[in-house]
Amino acid sequence: MTVFENVSRKCEVIFDVEAKSVELAELEEQALSPTFWEDQNAARKVISSTNALKMVLVPYRDIDTALEEVELLLQLGAEETREHQRESAFAEANDTLTAAEARFEKVELQSLLSGPLDSSNAILTLNAGAGGTESCDWADMLFRMYRGFCDTHGYDFEILEYSAGDEAGIKSVMMSVSGPFAYGYLKAERGVHRLVRISPFDSQSRRHTSFSALDVVAEVEDDVEVDIKESDCRYDYFRASGAGGQHVNTTDSAVRITHLPTGIVVSVQAERSQHKNRAKAEKVLRAKVYEWELDQKRKDMEKFYSAKGEIAWGSQIRSYVMQPYTMVKDHRTKVETSNVAAVMGGALDAFIEAQLKNDKAKTEAST
Repeated sequence: MTVFENVSRKCEVIFDVEAKSVELAELEEQALSPTFWEDQNAARKVISSTNALKMVLVPYRDIDTALEEVELLLQLGAEETREHQRESAFAEANDTLTAAEARFEKVELQSLLSGPLDSSNAILTLNAGAGGTESCDWADMLFRMYRGFCDTHGYDFEILEYSAGDEAGIKSVMMSVSGPFAYGYLKAERGVHRLVRISPFDSQSRRHTSFSALDVVAEVEDDVEVDIKESDCRYDYFRASGAGGQHVNTTDSAVRITHLPTGIVVSVQAERSQHKNRAKAEKVLRAKVYEWELDQKRKDMEKFYSAKGEIAWGSQIRSYVMQPYTMVKDHRTKVETSNVAAVMGGALDAFIEAQLKNDKAKTEAST
C-alpha cells in the first residue's frame, strides 16, 4: 500500500491535478455556451485543449480509483474468516495494484512531454543517404517501421510527398502524423539511422552499411505567429511521381515551395487538387520555418541540423545490425535489444522513453 500511495501522490505532483481540473472545468463550461461554434477555429482549439487535459486527468483518476479499490479489497480480505475468500481478495488487490502501476508508468512517460509543441501533430521527412539502392531500400524499411509505430499507437498517417528510388526503395518521403503528443514522442527519433546487413542487392552477398536521416518538426497552429512573406517564396507546380496508385497524379497538381531566406524547400503531392496541395505545403513550410526560427533565437543551429548531421558514418543516433548478429542500439542512451524484427515492426517505445528521460535530465542539469 505504501508504494502505491507514493505512486498516487507522485502522479498528483507531476501533473498538478488540482490546477488542471480547474482548467478542464473552465473549458467544458465554454463548450456549453450557445455561441461556442460561431468561431470554429476557436472552438477546435478549446476541444483540443480539453482532450489534452483529459489525457492527463483520466489516467490519474483511474489510478486514484484503483487505490480506493485496493484499500477496500485489503480491508475485506483482512476481515474475511474463510481462507480461500481472504486469499482471493488479496490476489485481486495485487492484480489491481499491478495494473495501476503499469498505467502509472505510461502516465509518467507522458509527463516528460511538457514542451510547448509536444502535444502537436508531427511532420516526418525521411531521406536516403549516400549509397544508391542500398540506402533507398533502408529508407523504405524505416518508412514501414514508423508506419507500424503509428498504427500501434493509433496515429493517423498521411503521405505528403514521395520520391521513389531509381531501382528500389525511397529517395525521400514526407509524412504527416496526427494524434495526441505525436510530435512529443517522435521528436526523439530525429537523426541519422544506420543499417548493417548482408545486401540483398549484392550478388557476392557482402555486408553493407547504409544510412538514412529522419527529420521531425511539429505542426504549427494558425495562432502561432510565423513571419513568412509570399514575396520570399517561390512556387513551382509539377506532375507528381511516386510509388504508383494513389501516390501519382495525372495533372500538374504537385506543389514545391522554396523559402528563399532560409533555403527550406517543401514539396507536397498528396492530393489531386493543386489548391489542396498548396495549402498543405504552406502548412508544412510554417512548421519548418518556425522550428528554424526557434533555433536561431537559441543561437544553437546545431541542435536542429547536427541532430541529424551528415547522413554518413559517425553521425548516427542508432544502429540496426542484422548480420553477423542481430542488435539495435541507440548511441545516445545505450538502450539496445536483439529483437530487430520487433523494432522494425514499430516497437520503438523503449528507445523513445529513454531519450525523453535523457533530454529531461540534460534540461534539469542546465538549469
